[in-house]
Amino acid sequence: MTADARPPGPPVRGLPRSLVIARAWGRLDGVGPLTSPTGVPLARTTKLLIDPLVIRPSARPHLAHAVLSDESAGELEALLLAARSDLAATAAWFTALKRARRRAGITRGNPQDLYFQRAFELARRHGSPAHDAAVIAAATLAEVHDDTRPGIADLRAHLSDPAVAARVGQEIAEAWARRTVPEDEVAHDALRRLLDSCANGSGAGDFATLVASRSGSAGAPPADRPGAARVLGLTAKELPLPPEPGTSATKTAMPPPFDRTLFERLFASFAAVADSGDVLDDVVHDEIRRTAGAWQLTEERSRVVLLAAAEASAVLADPASETGSAPSPAALVDPGPAGTTDAARRLHGRWRREPFVHHALRLKEDPAAARGVREAVLRRLWVRLHGRELRGGAVQAEDVWALLDGALRSVILDRRGIVKTSIGRDALEEAA
Repeated sequence: MTADARPPGPPVRGLPRSLVIARAWGRLDGVGPLTSPTGVPLARTTKLLIDPLVIRPSARPHLAHAVLSDESAGELEALLLAARSDLAATAAWFTALKRARRRAGITRGNPQDLYFQRAFELARRHGSPAHDAAVIAAATLAEVHDDTRPGIADLRAHLSDPAVAARVGQEIAEAWARRTVPEDEVAHDALRRLLDSCANGSGAGDFATLVASRSGSAGAPPADRPGAARVLGLTAKELPLPPEPGTSATKTAMPPPFDRTLFERLFASFAAVADSGDVLDDVVHDEIRRTAGAWQLTEERSRVVLLAAAEASAVLADPASETGSAPSPAALVDPGPAGTTDAARRLHGRWRREPFVHHALRLKEDPAAARGVREAVLRRLWVRLHGRELRGGAVQAEDVWALLDGALRSVILDRRGIVKTSIGRDALEEAA
């Protein structure tokens, strides 16, 4: 019986987690600034305050389920009610911070993202705002908004300048015209040894061999092979195109890495750009050079990590991607039978142990949460390596497994949320 043909599992019993939170929230006073017009916590309130700071599901995993037992529901409600004074003070500090923001004429960034957790910190440290609230709020804003660093508005204005845009466009064209096909070959034996040992904290010698032999560059998706980068999830195009300068971006709808404008690439990791100390001209110039390199990264160490991830994550690829018209992703690095390395077995085991994966495969609708995993892992890993390069942090051999495992763990958390929402929706429909 195939996964999609499995019979539905037994109906989920219990109380929807969202309903438990909403009921407890309705018993709190003074939390208006953290509350939606419908009387439930704002989405960012749950994401930035309730979950990480009050419920702390990492320490209480039984309270993270979409549907809670009566006992767990009571525990969650008790935690929220016990935090009523902290949450009320947080709401008051958030209001004070917004007031200070208006006085300072600050328009940059979303206030909830910037101030919710700062307000909670102030609530725990000072209680409710008192006579010195304005001074404390101003000092907090000065920490959050360091005006000596470039802001995203500065980057947008820089790339919007017609003269700068013209120069940047010419630089991009010249950098892409200079691209060459690597003459090196992948050191396959060293690659497999690295993947067999990296999870145990060893493999430094093989990592050094891969870097010295430029295996990361040699194993990158060939720039002239249609579909080579697309099948890895790094572009939606058959062949990646030179980037545009760009002046807009949103983290909720970011294109695949190789399809991003310069602005989108820098926007995604702007904290690193802001902390770099470089002038925007230098940051943009370095990014142009990066787009024309193997894996669209600069450092050979970063390229080796992506090569290792492409090899180890082949076991997570959808079956269709291995039999369709696009070239096999594994063929890019000649890995042999999938899952033969320790790293591949560990990644596959982590994914298959997730209960939500089996639930996703039983959903009536297309189980999107269980598909495209390999591509999502490689995209997530690319973003992290790109951010390291912007910060000037070199990857070490001992980082390889943490990066691979961390990228999969991040994807799992995102996919788990999709399934949790589905389960919660079904439970709410049953409870209605």
